Order: sequence, then C-alpha cells, then structure tokens
Amino acid sequence: MKKDKLHIHWYPGHIAKAEKQLKSQLSLVDAVIEVVDARLPFSSCYDNITRLLGEKPRLILLNKADLTDSAELEKFVKSLKESTSFPVMCSDAKNSKDLNAVIKKVIELSEPRIQAIMAKGLLRRPARVMVVGMPNVGKSSIINKLTKSSKTKIGAKAGVTRQQQWVRINPKLDLLDTPGIIPMKQEDQVRAKKLAFVNSVSENAYSNEIVAKELLGLLEQKYPQQVKDFYRIDNIALEDIAKSRNWITSKGAFDIERTAVFVLRDFREGKIGKFILDEI
Repeated sequence: MKKDKLHIHWYPGHIAKAEKQLKSQLSLVDAVIEVVDARLPFSSCYDNITRLLGEKPRLILLNKADLTDSAELEKFVKSLKESTSFPVMCSDAKNSKDLNAVIKKVIELSEPRIQAIMAKGLLRRPARVMVVGMPNVGKSSIINKLTKSSKTKIGAKAGVTRQQQWVRINPKLDLLDTPGIIPMKQEDQVRAKKLAFVNSVSENAYSNEIVAKELLGLLEQKYPQQVKDFYRIDNIALEDIAKSRNWITSKGAFDIERTAVFVLRDFREGKIGKFILDEI
C-alpha cells in the first residue's frame, strides 16, 4: 500500500465467507447484541445488518460510551432508535455497571421466540443470544464482561453445531461466546478513515502518519480548542505537537512517526477529550 494514501480493502470472498459463517451462527440464537463504537454511532454500524439478521430481534449497544460526551451521544441514541426501531443502550468500556440492564433487555427480546417454541409443546429453555459487530468495536470485551461472573460452559446442545461454545449467564440466558465478525466493505473511504481512527482497522492497512493527520484535521473542525489545550499548541499539526513535546530525531528533525503514534493513542484512550466523529 502507498504510504501517502489510506485505502482499506477487503476481498469480496472474505466478506462472503464471513457473512455465511455469521448466518449459520444466527440460526442458533433468539436475539442479537449488535455492538457499535459510540464514537462512531453510524460509521461502525454494518450497512447490510438488516439483510443479514432478517427479523431477528436486536439490541444495539453503543460501546465505549465513556469516551464520548454523554449529552451529544444521547442525540445519536435517539436517532438510532427512530431509524431502526430497535432498542439502543450504552455500555462503558471499563466497568460492568450496565450489564444487568443489557441482560434483562436481551431476555425480553428473546421471549417471543421462546413462546413460539413452547406453543409447539416444547419445554421453556433459556434465551440464546450472540454478539455481533464490526472488527474491534468491543465485542469480545462485552462477551468477557457478560461471562466474567459465570464461567459455566454448557457446550454443545441438541441440534446445535458442536464447535459452538455456549456459556450459561444465568438460568434465563445462554450466550454464544464466539463473536460474529462483520467485515467492512471498502467503497466508502471516508468511513474507513474513521474506523482507522478508533483502531477498527488493522494497523497493517495504513500509515500512522497519514491517519493521524486525517484525525487531527477532523478534530480541528469539530473540537479544535480541546486539541489545542491538551497539546498546548496554537496550530493543530503533527509538527507543532512534536515541537511542544520536544520529540526530535537523531538527525534533528521532528519525530513525526512517534508523534503520530502518540496522537492516535491519546485519541483512542480518551486523553485528548470525549469525542463523537459522526454527524447526525
């Protein structure tokens, strides 16, 4: 890949394979938790999620909400509820205080299918749920938080593929502990850049310098004062940040690569500020 251009690419075969695997997993569950990065409430959603899930009940979970401005995020929560007609909740990347509400909601979403099963003369069983989402939006962290207090592996079920691993969260909920990874299509490179900003794209796919410059350009449009205050600079540029930190190479030039790495890290860890990069 050229160093002066950001381009994220997935082969069509990769997308088809991932979607086929996801559909096979979806057939096993009653409801789905779709994890979205709260800093990209729209850009980290999968365009074809409705086609993939069909009529499957879904909870949209805006993860890493603690890295955003809560008042601004509430506008996106409202927008997603209106546009999808699905429940939308927020999740903290660092603690589990919101999990009881999440568990309660997915059990509620699963109830119609369980009632349909019971209407056929079968016994009530726990709700079966899986977690899906774009790469690196926090699916595994959600699964880990859900399973932390309950390590009960219940393995294969009758009529369920043996490779699928289930965990009993409580007597009313079983979780398929393999996250469903939805690959990103490459046509929208503006969106691809945003996903790179939040580390939802492999670092092998881009130059840190290019991505950091793009990020600073966007932050300068939306949150200029917070960036200037954090780095104690008047002009938002990698060179100015390197100068303010006295990051100089052995040849006496500004260490742009080191600066770019730190800018991306500072943003991803919420050190610069609490931001949302999408627009309503």
